[in-house]
Order: sequence, then C-alpha cells, then structure tokens
Amino acid sequence: MGKVQKNYAKAQEKIVHQKEYPLEEAIAILKEIKSAKFDESVDISMRLGVDPKHPEQMVRGTVVLPHGTGKVKRVLVIASGEKQKEAQDAGADFVGGEEMVEKIKNEDWYDYDILITTPDMMKHVGKLGKQLGPKGLMPSPKTGSVTFNIKESVSEVKQGRIEYKVDKTGIINSTVGKISFDSKAILENIREFVSAVIKSRPPALKGKYILSIYTSTTMSPSVKLNVQEFENK
Repeated sequence: MGKVQKNYAKAQEKIVHQKEYPLEEAIAILKEIKSAKFDESVDISMRLGVDPKHPEQMVRGTVVLPHGTGKVKRVLVIASGEKQKEAQDAGADFVGGEEMVEKIKNEDWYDYDILITTPDMMKHVGKLGKQLGPKGLMPSPKTGSVTFNIKESVSEVKQGRIEYKVDKTGIINSTVGKISFDSKAILENIREFVSAVIKSRPPALKGKYILSIYTSTTMSPSVKLNVQEFENK
C-alpha cells in the first residue's frame, strides 16, 4: 500500500460511516485528517431529490462565497464600446469584442475560467455553443454571465462568485474553499452555498429536496453532514 493509500485509510478510521456530523465537527475532522503537502480544496457534494431530465426540475444558479474559493478566476469579457472599459476597470483579465469570438473559434482558446458578455453580443457568442458548452464556459442570463451590468458581474466573480448546476444524476458538486482557511471561513462558505441551493428548489418538485450532503478535501474521504442543520436555518 502506497503512502497516499495509507493516509486515506488512516483518515477513514476517524470517520464513522454514514454518521451525520454537525458542520463544525465535520470541518474539525477535515482539518485533522489533512495529509497532502499542497493546500487542498474543500469540496461539497449535494444529492438532490430532482430528476434533471425534466426541465422544470433543473437546479442551477450562482452564489457569492463570503470568503471566495481560494482561487482567483480569470475573466474574459466580450462586449463593445463603453462596456469594454467598464470591464477593464472592474479587473477583467481579457476584454474584447467580435475579435475574441473569432479567436475562440479559430484557435480553440480557453485560457479563462468564466466568460461574461452583454446581451447584444450573444448573437456572436451564441455561435460558439458547440465549443464553449461542453467546457461549461457558455454564458447564460441564469448565472449572471449575460448582463449589461458588467462591472458588478466581474467584481462578484473576482470576489468569489461561483456557478452551480445539478448533473444528470441529481448531484451538485462544487469547491467551497481551501483547507488552509480558518474553520469559521469554511463554515460560512458552506452555509452560504447550501443556502443558495436550497433557495433554488424547483417550485414543481414534490417530496424531499436535499437527500444528502457530503464534504471532503481533495485527498480525503467524505464526511456526511446533518441535512436538518441547514434546513432549520
């Protein structure tokens, strides 16, 4: 057994299988069992009682984590006129107009984490659907990445805004910080994220919405959280 496997097995011994831990205790466990030499991400996985095959049960949205994710996101803004200056002033990493659309189309250029555009430019950006879609880079009004309020959108991304979307199996996975964050920051980020997902409950859904919540670090086993703790907030 290699060192990584030994560390994983040792960490697993400290977690009671299927026990639902209070959030504070779960974070303390993750802090205790971290073993990697790099700064591991703190991740969350939520299983929802939805069937994403039905459009009315799709769950997606954005949330601004109060302490960010620990990763600075590279932002591309495709806009025209004054909106380009607005993007530059807000701290966008790349700014341009139709020439950026051509660059992506011809060069398969993806050196950015999020693409923000204005509604009037979607007629051009929309042509990149087959390239951007599979990479999760296609902007959408539902996630605030198609907007005339470029300054606010870029600022929120830089401050820690992330997108979430339920996958075809009914699960939402996301990174919500770094294990080097203090425990309070991790706690507040997780609570903010779960609260946003809860608020995104489809109106048409019948029955239980949040089936389970797990948290882990990049290299650790998962710790099951007490769902009721979040639902009572």
